[in-house]
Amino acid sequence: PATATVAGTAAATGSAAPRVVEVAGGLDHPWSLAFLPDGRMLVTERPGRLRLLSADGSRQVAVDGVPRVYARGQGGLLDVALSPAFAQDRAIFLSYAEPTANGARTAVARATLSNEASLSLQNLRVIFGQKHDPSGGTHFGSSLVFGRDGNLFVTLGDRFTHRDRAQELDNHYGKIIRIRPDGSVPPDNPFVGRAGALPEIHSYGHRNVQGAALHPASGRLWTHEHGPQGGDEVNLEKAGANYGWPIITYGREYGTGLKIGEGTERAGIEPPLLQWTPSIAPSGMAFYTGDRFPAWRGNLFVGSLKYQMLVRLELDGEKIVREERLLTDLKERVRDVRQGPDGYLYLLTDESKGRLLRLMPGA
Repeated sequence: PATATVAGTAAATGSAAPRVVEVAGGLDHPWSLAFLPDGRMLVTERPGRLRLLSADGSRQVAVDGVPRVYARGQGGLLDVALSPAFAQDRAIFLSYAEPTANGARTAVARATLSNEASLSLQNLRVIFGQKHDPSGGTHFGSSLVFGRDGNLFVTLGDRFTHRDRAQELDNHYGKIIRIRPDGSVPPDNPFVGRAGALPEIHSYGHRNVQGAALHPASGRLWTHEHGPQGGDEVNLEKAGANYGWPIITYGREYGTGLKIGEGTERAGIEPPLLQWTPSIAPSGMAFYTGDRFPAWRGNLFVGSLKYQMLVRLELDGEKIVREERLLTDLKERVRDVRQGPDGYLYLLTDESKGRLLRLMPGA
């Protein structure tokens, strides 16, 4: 597919700007949000806390039993996802920066959420940990998305100083992996049986993937990743594909602005569906399928940390054809975006006194 460059464009929605309603405040750098079947919400806070919020946001309860995290830089408690069979197994999955003797690594743990008055995580065990654990507090990823087949995608960063290894298959730097809910490897992963390749790898050549979501019609995984100085990308993830980093990129070196790698395209490298230059620092990502905003049905929403806004992307099949920048006066870093069971959009803001916000149709 041709790469779209839509930065700086805008499209009229034909309706009033959405209203922003605060659902809850006082959150310490919240990172991710997951809705329970009864409308309550689990919210991760990067310093290492998991909170359960009532459906109206008026009550917050800390959940005990969260694993110890490496809460430095971009590290900490990151994504939270419910088991596809949560109603039966009450299993939740957490991604986080796990402290190690050498530094830290991105890990994924599975636990059971107790159904008692005093909530806790029980039977917690690590089902995945990156092979290497360098020092430093950058580029941990890490989004968790269950495919329709029940397997779990985990997005991983290149840890910044190990970017060249994103092109190698003997490590987890700059990879998207695919595992079963127990951590084992699905036999149809693209590199199973290949000498020198880690079998859980599903795609490679990524920089720092912090947003991922399944397309509601096709069920295919869409992701976005941070570029360096420019070159943030939206990608359609494919089994076994190489996404180029750091050989092929629209980004430039920090400070100097010098070219990175060979250029912006090459045979055998998957081009992005869209790239942002200058970078917007993309965060959460969600497709909208609800009824509260009929004109937005099928659109893709991406949060922006750098420009403190929400980006709406209109699609034509698997092409991104139009962009609109919303909430540009919010003045808060948008960390996550999710569609709630009520059909509204919800945002988390990445601040020391972060908020959970609900977007509602304008007057």
